[in-house]
Amino acid sequence: SSVLDIGCAKGFMLYDMTKIIPGISIKGIDISSYAIENCIDEISEYLQVGDAKELNFEDNSFDLCISVTTIHNLEYNDCIKALREINRVSKNKAFITVDAYRNYEEKKRMFDWNLTAKTILHVDDWRELFDKANYTGDYYWFIP
Repeated sequence: SSVLDIGCAKGFMLYDMTKIIPGISIKGIDISSYAIENCIDEISEYLQVGDAKELNFEDNSFDLCISVTTIHNLEYNDCIKALREINRVSKNKAFITVDAYRNYEEKKRMFDWNLTAKTILHVDDWRELFDKANYTGDYYWFIP
């Protein structure tokens, strides 16, 4: 299996995967050069600075692409670009988590709490965005 983690930070999840799944092939990208420069030594060769909107990989490169609490840090139209890129480089299997809300109370908590997300949407609006991007992967909401 091959996995790409988009927004991998210092690579903790990928490192754990290598310990649990013998022979797994991993790659990780993060926009933060600090995170990549200070990643876990054992997997440093598999991580690189990269942008979710322009993944520097061939089509269908990975069995699975994951992006946990990263995509929503982009502007709306850039979320669409990133989701299209995930579809492009994955072999039709992807999983993302994004900040979302289902009602006014959750929306208020999210906007009071969140520091970095640029796109925070109602779950129905996220589904509409997924349709615009033709995103075919799985997803989960982070709701405070």
